[in-house]
Amino acid sequence: MNAPLGHISDQTLQRLVPAQPIVRLEKISKVFPGRDGQPVTALGEIDLTVNQGSILGVIGRSGAGKSTLIRLVNGLEKPTTGRVIVDGADISALPGNALRHARRSIGMIFQHFNLLSSRTAAQNVALPLEVAGYDKASIKARVEELLALVGLSDKRNRYPSELSGGQKQRVGIARALATKPKVLLSDEATSALDPETTRSILDLLARINAELGLTILLITHEMAVIRTIAREVAVIEGGRIVEQGDVFEVFTRPQHEVTRSFLADESGRALPPYVASRLRSEATPGSQAVIRIGFRGPHATDPVLARLAREHGIEANILAGSVDEIAGRPWGTLVVGVPVASVQQTVAFLSQLDLDTEVLGHVA
Repeated sequence: MNAPLGHISDQTLQRLVPAQPIVRLEKISKVFPGRDGQPVTALGEIDLTVNQGSILGVIGRSGAGKSTLIRLVNGLEKPTTGRVIVDGADISALPGNALRHARRSIGMIFQHFNLLSSRTAAQNVALPLEVAGYDKASIKARVEELLALVGLSDKRNRYPSELSGGQKQRVGIARALATKPKVLLSDEATSALDPETTRSILDLLARINAELGLTILLITHEMAVIRTIAREVAVIEGGRIVEQGDVFEVFTRPQHEVTRSFLADESGRALPPYVASRLRSEATPGSQAVIRIGFRGPHATDPVLARLAREHGIEANILAGSVDEIAGRPWGTLVVGVPVASVQQTVAFLSQLDLDTEVLGHVA
């Protein structure tokens, strides 16, 4: 007999109920006037959905349209065509007062923190609450709660000049959460930080997402940020989204050349210099074919190279390899060399095991 609905935990209910979109960009375009009088299209025909409670990363090179996109979501820019829906409100159509009210449900953190140097950490966090008209007692309680959340209770009276980069960003996160938003926008929020501090900030954002159910939209040019924290990713190039989907799927099986170029220097994908310098497109007498193997799926942990040698008599020479974690799931790569005459047989064998293969070239 099924248990009564009341006995189902909140976490179970969240898994059972399909996620609802909280941010929707519908056929968005944004055109700016150019210096020579010719229009410049920053975004064209963008469709993007961010589900409630999700972490979605938008990645692109400088000038791809990332910053314009995020400014449309928080209403700092109006689209030329299309609609921007956030928490049920058409941000793109709201007049001044209504837009200011709607922005309370949208928090934002920035690359360079944007803290007021004349205010302490606590006073910076309090600012949006003061603007919203909260009373002093409520502001004080909320500020203390937020400083504790980001681990800065002991820094409440410090000024930005007395804080490290990571501490400044934690103040920025606390300030962005002040009005209890449902969506948090992050505009390159870790690109000014060192790797260790970046990791701590991403861990904090992941914890906030899990504990508060806060939806996070990340804008970044760093694949490592997407890989660490995002669940879904959209790749933007030339003002258009060229690929999007589950982070693990996109990272392990990229379909678009732009995505593959972003991943080229990722761990396990970049060839060691001693291989890259010798790699040639054409085979020469006595050369080996270089194959990259991606290990995922049910055969990811099988001794496939041993089976290849035992069952087909093909001995693979291991040139490089690594095991990585993408969106919390393991993914391994091996770069191997096999005799040129055995390439097709090797690829067919690996494909039968649902392993990804890519012939990169040949080495002497």
